[in-house]
Amino acid sequence: METILLVEDDQKIAELLQELLERYDFRVIHEDGFGDVAARFEETKPDVILLDVNLPKFDGFYWCRQLRLKTRAPILFISARVGEMDQVMALEYGADDYIVKPFQGAVVIAKIKSQIRRAYGTLSSENDERTVAKAGITLYLDRYIVEHGDQSIELSKKEGLILEMLLTSSPRIVSRGDLLERIWDDEAFVDENTLNVNITRVRKRLTEIGVSGLETVRGVGYRLVLEK
Repeated sequence: METILLVEDDQKIAELLQELLERYDFRVIHEDGFGDVAARFEETKPDVILLDVNLPKFDGFYWCRQLRLKTRAPILFISARVGEMDQVMALEYGADDYIVKPFQGAVVIAKIKSQIRRAYGTLSSENDERTVAKAGITLYLDRYIVEHGDQSIELSKKEGLILEMLLTSSPRIVSRGDLLERIWDDEAFVDENTLNVNITRVRKRLTEIGVSGLETVRGVGYRLVLEK
């Protein structure tokens, strides 16, 4: 029996979801969002997190970021906020899916079961998390967490993809064209400055965990030169 941590401050919706989930043999732990969601996660070790956006203490995006530092368990948002940017932010912060309220019970159950299969069952490609490691730096590809020594920091998806290319190629140069093609291949037009901004963010994030060596090779691209 899988355990679901349901983070929802609306008691009526929480009761409705709990009844639905228990009908399909899930064990449900309800957290109303007034307390420490990350601490509750540590106590209960759920298999899936179902998370609202609008919460009383910190919003769901904040808790999603905190939980992604701790777990690879599927995180699904379930929210009345229907804006495209809300859904983009949820995925950027590490969520696996986004369900809009009012919801259909069958859709909620199907999405949860799909994520469980992907994370733990037949669709899970491997038991160990995918990583890229070099010169004391480890990038976790499923969570976009980068570690150096005893320090770690979370990256956005695009920052993570950039660092993956730089770390994998280090100390070779990665061209601007290759970065643009890999990271923005589904966008019709990307301003050159967009890459500059993201590189600056990656450089800043690395500096925060004590990593330097991200160099700009003028007119060519970028390279990450690391101490051995």
